[in-house]
Amino acid sequence: MDQNTSSEMKQSRMTEFMKLLPLTLELAGLPKAEHGRAFTADQIEGRALSIRAAYKAARALVKEIGEMGLQ
Repeated sequence: MDQNTSSEMKQSRMTEFMKLLPLTLELAGLPKAEHGRAFTADQIEGRALSIRAAYKAARALVKEIGEMGLQ
């Protein structure tokens, strides 16, 4: 695989992620931070894990809908 193909694949994955981001965040169900209060490093890591799991679910859902429809 040449450099150009690899770059195109990365760009394609990022585009897919960004398109699924609203659904992903909705599925993750994470609350917003309180005004003026930042998350700790551990909280951020936990939220990142939740977003990863939600992204996998969102991607699988969209793939399933594409293959089978909304029956």
